[in-house]
Amino acid sequence: MAEQLTIKIQQTSDYKFEVDFGAALSPIMADLPPPLGEGSAPSPEHLLLAAVANCLSASLLFALRKFKQNAENIQTTISCTVDRNEQKRLRVTHINANINLGKAAAEFEHLERILAQFEDFCTVSQSVQAGIPLQINVFDGDGVVLK
Repeated sequence: MAEQLTIKIQQTSDYKFEVDFGAALSPIMADLPPPLGEGSAPSPEHLLLAAVANCLSASLLFALRKFKQNAENIQTTISCTVDRNEQKRLRVTHINANINLGKAAAEFEHLERILAQFEDFCTVSQSVQAGIPLQINVFDGDGVVLK
């Protein structure tokens, strides 16, 4: 079953926009960084990264809970590279996400299966990854690379 999502963006001043998600959610502000905007609110690139990181984190939590595993404070750090393309236009050229599970790998059951499937649950990262290379790394609470 398809779902239709709609938001409304309203310019409030210069390059600052209010992002209205509808009656059920509080609006947020978005702004471009200087020199065009004031950098007083998240930029579109920030919002893209937040969407990818949130979706990946929630998808990993979902996969862990499918196997009745306690996540213990998932923390995700995400970054991107913004560079010019051949036409000299700025583009997000690469995204790197580092997800930390918050406890040692040995404390999880079925971790290999969980890590093998969680990315497939993430609507946003799977959609973005079709056009932007996305590197996803998962670490346990001791900093050991799991994926």
